[in-house]
Amino acid sequence: MTEFVLALGWLGIYAPMALGTIASAIGCSIAGQASIGAMLETEGGYGRFVGISAFPSTFVIYGIVIMFTLNREVTPENAGGLFGVGLLAGIALMYCGIWQGRACASAINASKEKPEIFGLSLAPAAIIEGFGVFAFVFALVISAGIS
Repeated sequence: MTEFVLALGWLGIYAPMALGTIASAIGCSIAGQASIGAMLETEGGYGRFVGISAFPSTFVIYGIVIMFTLNREVTPENAGGLFGVGLLAGIALMYCGIWQGRACASAINASKEKPEIFGLSLAPAAIIEGFGVFAFVFALVISAGIS
């Protein structure tokens, strides 16, 4: 039973990075597909479409930082905390990354038709980024209390 508890602790350490990577890959893929479609339908402004499609890449960075913050000797006493913080932070990052990719795809589709709303169309993606930053910061704060 102790080995299982320790394994959960190790899973918690690695989960934010793994789930953040999944978030970034899916989010960038969703936005990237919209970007490619927009390039076929417009005569210019390709750089901004590619730039928007890279927005969700930040979630892997947040996951890596959380992973390094949680990285410590895993004991039966701290395994539950590591598992809980790591897994839940990773799920939050994954959810934010996927939905940010969708928001970026919408911004790309809207701005190809009406380029003057380009900046404003990014507001939903920025708000979602803020939610990911909340999960990131709170994971860092709470991880300080894990022995």
